[in-house]
Amino acid sequence: MTVIEPGLSVRNGFAEGPLADAALSRAARGGRLLAKLQERARLLTDGQLRDGVHWALRCFTQEQPAVCQVDSFTALVRRGVCIDWPVPDRVPCT
Repeated sequence: MTVIEPGLSVRNGFAEGPLADAALSRAARGGRLLAKLQERARLLTDGQLRDGVHWALRCFTQEQPAVCQVDSFTALVRRGVCIDWPVPDRVPCT
């Protein structure tokens, strides 16, 4: 096992510890937000949909997502393209 920093270590190619758990939790929460948006997309205005996509991406990255990325995801959702957001059981490290 290699300790990267307190709360994060790598074992057998996967991150472990509270920081890895938090990353998985954020990814799952972002996926749930995006899934709800896709279900309700027809009922939302363009601004509401874009804001929801922004928050789903921000939840995942913990940073401001790029405008072009938000616009791209929003356009896909608006067109009815199903965006699958799989969340693994563990965080792989290379």
